Amino acid sequence: MTASPASPASLPVTAPPGPAAPLDLLYSETEEGLRAAVRSLLADRCDAAAVLARAESGTPHDPALWHTLAADIGAAGLLVPEKLGGQGASHREAAVVLEELGRAVAPLPYLTSSVLATEILLGCDTPDVAPLLRELAAGRRVCVPAVPLTLAPGAPLPAPVKDAGGGVLTGTVTSVADAAAADVLLVLADTGLYAVPAASAAPTPLVPLDLTRPLARITLDAAAGTRLADPATARAAVAGALLSGAGLLASEQLGIAEWCLTRTVAHVRERHQFNRPVGSFQALKHRLARLWLDVASARAAARAAADALATGSPDAPLTVAVAQAYCSGVAVRAAEECVQLHGGTGMTWEHPAHLYLKRAKADSLALGTAGHHRGLVADFAELPAP
Repeated sequence: MTASPASPASLPVTAPPGPAAPLDLLYSETEEGLRAAVRSLLADRCDAAAVLARAESGTPHDPALWHTLAADIGAAGLLVPEKLGGQGASHREAAVVLEELGRAVAPLPYLTSSVLATEILLGCDTPDVAPLLRELAAGRRVCVPAVPLTLAPGAPLPAPVKDAGGGVLTGTVTSVADAAAADVLLVLADTGLYAVPAASAAPTPLVPLDLTRPLARITLDAAAGTRLADPATARAAVAGALLSGAGLLASEQLGIAEWCLTRTVAHVRERHQFNRPVGSFQALKHRLARLWLDVASARAAARAAADALATGSPDAPLTVAVAQAYCSGVAVRAAEECVQLHGGTGMTWEHPAHLYLKRAKADSLALGTAGHHRGLVADFAELPAP
């Protein structure tokens, strides 16, 4: 185990006033209603065939679907206060949306825009961010942070882009997720945080493992940006957003694992060998039983992380680290089992199993690897490095 490069004290925590609220892992009626709305939308307009077709086209982002989810359902503004045009909800509701997006491997910039970028802007808490937050909450704009998707909570932030003066920015950032869908980029510069029109950022598409979440290299060559926050505020806001993003990413990983388990169980019930369903063989029963236990545990970990973030628990950094350290591996194992237990069918391009395996593998690197988060858990528990 490798110790994290940052101490637990460096992670942002906002403790709630008074005694901490008890941990609540159950879904509320409101959350179940939100789940039903999102699942119905995705079942109707984002089935596996549609996702695969858009991924093959090289333009996975569906603006019409995004508008329905973001504006009509109001999912884009869940984390935005009502006074800024949002829903005034919490990380619990956002986690439910990400579960459903994971179940559908939906190629939508929800994690990057409605979670990471929104959290950065909320962390700045300056008058300059209010207009942009209103646009994001209404679904009229997509905003993406110009930071590598692999950047983890507790890790040192990358060298900032250089400001030549007056918000004229020069520099390069690689592995930026969903830049192709963005209207605005949030750029961390040496003089603070800037909002830069995506059209002036010259994104160069990269070849990602996960075709449903495209990556790009952002090159700023004397690009004009609007300053939103000073350097200290900007770096603290980015650090806080990475913590929230990692915690909610666990819910997307949970959704991936749940779909893979459900689809695999259905397949082994229907597939027959030697005049028996293959699911009746004891070896497969044991594998699927172990996977069910893994998914149930992942659900508890992901819900705990979402609840800790929603309540501002002082244990939120630890809870998030535990969720990421566990859910990351469960999603990958579930997707691998899905491919293998589907036999030859699972190996084909036409079957959606490969989409889930690639998303699970890519998510295992996003916002910190499982090893990084295990290092954070060791730090919080004050375990000595080997």
